[in-house]
Amino acid sequence: MYYVIKKQHSVPLSTFTSFPVPKYIASKNNESVIFEFQKNGKPLRKWIKKEDIILLTDDKKYFLKTLKHFEKIEEGLQHAVDEAQNQLNKCIEEFSETMQSEIEEYNEINNSSEVPSILRDL
Repeated sequence: MYYVIKKQHSVPLSTFTSFPVPKYIASKNNESVIFEFQKNGKPLRKWIKKEDIILLTDDKKYFLKTLKHFEKIEEGLQHAVDEAQNQLNKCIEEFSETMQSEIEEYNEINNSSEVPSILRDL
């Protein structure tokens, strides 16, 4: 059995996928690796670009160790993204509150009879 870690391009927030594969075919002259699976007793082949393969090994312990390492990195990065999103939301909320306060203050001054306003007379 071989073990694969592959870059994941199509799914947001997922940087890799991993799976076992019973057989693969690779060539120096080809830019893809062919993985062969069995589905309902028939061979099913999947072509993957070599540049998208992060790891291809038959060492299960090394595969699991690498997978856990990637998952820890991904968790750390996700934590940083969540923290940045919270900070952004806080900044947006503070900006909205400040703008609302400024608009209310402007309307209060503009509607006051003590302050002449060109705009009010229009």
